[in-house]
Amino acid sequence: MTAATFRALHHDRAAGDPLVLPGPWDAASAKVFADAGFPALATPSAGVAASLGYEDGATPPDEMFAAVARIVRAVSVPVSADVEGGYGLASAELVGRLLEAGVVGCNLEDSEGHATLKDPQRHADWLAEVRAEAGDALVINARVDTFLVGTGDPADAVDRARRYVAAGADCVYPILAPPEVLPVLRAGIAGPINMAAGPDRESVAELGRRGATRITFGPGMQRFAMGAIGDLAARLRA
Repeated sequence: MTAATFRALHHDRAAGDPLVLPGPWDAASAKVFADAGFPALATPSAGVAASLGYEDGATPPDEMFAAVARIVRAVSVPVSADVEGGYGLASAELVGRLLEAGVVGCNLEDSEGHATLKDPQRHADWLAEVRAEAGDALVINARVDTFLVGTGDPADAVDRARRYVAAGADCVYPILAPPEVLPVLRAGIAGPINMAAGPDRESVAELGRRGATRITFGPGMQRFAMGAIGDLAARLRA
């Protein structure tokens, strides 16, 4: 699947039928999700970090790109990669490394160290540079962190999202936005909206009903798997 085909999956979706993208953290988990029939996958930076022995946000870029490339090689479905804030790479190098890894899309966040929001217009200008370098070869999912480290005001999220869409983002991701504000975001933002669900059908269904276009899970699936292994370990130890 090309980036164009992946991009098309975000559009003309029926109400309540979001694009659901599981979050593999390594090649083995990616194969499980692909074998289950999902049309595409989206790696979570925190999940990949945990699999490599790092805290979220602390993975060296070379290790993150290598891990993503292994996931891409393991499956025949397209993969989008969470590459956090771009690791300080120039837009040309960032795009080159993403394409070298074989992905068709990426997440790019608008906060520094999950602590400070970037200036929205400067970030939009940078996204425009990434778009210019990538052309149509990457689906850009622009993360909006106002509910994570900002005011939590939906109007702020809408303002940032509009700037990022104007800069060329294909989709926006207001991470940690409460489900009840999703209709407000939906009314103010043109284009696809990504929301994070819990690893259960009810969470996915609720977000779909409220207007989400695309559903990802952050590190939720990796943590769910580790919890299941922890339970197994406890039973065996007992």
